[in-house]
Amino acid sequence: MIFSALSPLLRNAGLASLTRDALLRMDPETAHGATITALRMGLAPQQAHADPQELATSLCGLDLKNPVGMAAGFDKNAEVPRPLALMGFGMVEIGTVTPRPQTGNPKPRLFRVTEAEGVINRMGFNNEGHEAAFARLKGLRVPAALGVNIGANKDSVDFVADYVLGVQRFADLADYLTVNISSPNTPGLRNLQADEALRRLLGEVLTARAKAKTRVPVLLKIAPDLDEAGMDAIARVIGDTDLDGLIVSNTTISRDPVAGRENADETGGLSGKPLFALSTQRLAQMRQRVGALPLVGVGGIHSPQSALAKIEAGANAIQLYSALVFGGLDLLDRIKRGLVAGVRAAGKKNISELVGTRTDEWSSGRAE
Repeated sequence: MIFSALSPLLRNAGLASLTRDALLRMDPETAHGATITALRMGLAPQQAHADPQELATSLCGLDLKNPVGMAAGFDKNAEVPRPLALMGFGMVEIGTVTPRPQTGNPKPRLFRVTEAEGVINRMGFNNEGHEAAFARLKGLRVPAALGVNIGANKDSVDFVADYVLGVQRFADLADYLTVNISSPNTPGLRNLQADEALRRLLGEVLTARAKAKTRVPVLLKIAPDLDEAGMDAIARVIGDTDLDGLIVSNTTISRDPVAGRENADETGGLSGKPLFALSTQRLAQMRQRVGALPLVGVGGIHSPQSALAKIEAGANAIQLYSALVFGGLDLLDRIKRGLVAGVRAAGKKNISELVGTRTDEWSSGRAE
C-alpha cells in the first residue's frame, strides 16, 4: 500500500531527492523498503560517464572500475544489484543470506541516531534464503563486481555447516563471497572469530571453495570490537590459509560515540559516522598484521575525506551504506570525485598508490 502511494512521488521527485528528504521522515525500515522498491522501478540515477582511470583498481584478482562498493545489508535479497551497479558502484555486495529464510528479530529493529548521523540495527539476518537470492542472480548481468555475503541461520545446530552451504550455492555465481561472522545480532556468531573456531570455519569453507568449478575469492568480515589479542589470533589463523581478504569492519556494540543521544540505548550494532574512527583504526591495525592481504574498509564513511582516509589507512577498496541514509545516493558521486582529487593532489596516477600511506597514524590513533 505505502509503496504504491509513493510511486507518483518517486517518479516526480527522483530517488536522490526522496532519499534525502521524504525517506528521513518515514520509519527507517519502511524508508529502506521504499528505496528498494524505487530501485526496482528503475528510478535510480545512472552514471552518465565512465569513471576516470585514476579510480580503476583490482581486488583479489577482480578488476574494479572504481574502489567504492555498496556494503551488505542494503540489498539483503539480491533484488537490485544491477541498478546499484548502474548507479556507479564498483562492487555490489548482496545479503547477508542464510540457507533457510528467516524473519529476523521483532520490529522495530532499525533506528536512526540522527544527531550523530548513526544507525543502530538488530535486524537479525532477515532474508528470503539461498534459493530466492540464487534465482534472482542466476543469469543476471551486473556491471560491477558482485559479492554474496553468506551467514548462518539463527537456529542452526551447526553454524559452520551453514557457511559451507553458502559457498556451495553461490561459488559459481558470485564474483566473490564474504563470510560474515561479525554481526552482533545472531547470538554466538561472533564466537566464530575465536582461534580454534575460526580455524575450523575457514578450513571447511575453503575446502568447499576448492570443490567448486571456479576459484571464487573468499573474504572474511570481522568486528571492530576485537582487542589486540583477538586481532592477533585472526591474523595468525588466516596466515595459515589461502583466504583472499578481509572486510574491516562490521557494526559495533559500543555506544561511546553516541552516548546520551536519542535511540543510543537500543540494542544492536551501531553504524554510520560514529563508527568511523574505531573501524578505521582497526583497519589500519589489521593492515599491519596481514601484510599485503587485500582489505576492504567499511564503517562510518560519510564524505570524500573519510573515504580517502580509509584508503590511506590500508584499504584496497571501500564500502558504504549507512551514510546514504543521511547523505543521499548522490554521495557516491561526491566520494568518487573526492578520491580523484586526492590522487591528483598527491601527485599520483592511481588510487592504489595511496593505499596504506597513513597506516601507522591510523593504527596508533594519531590520525584525524
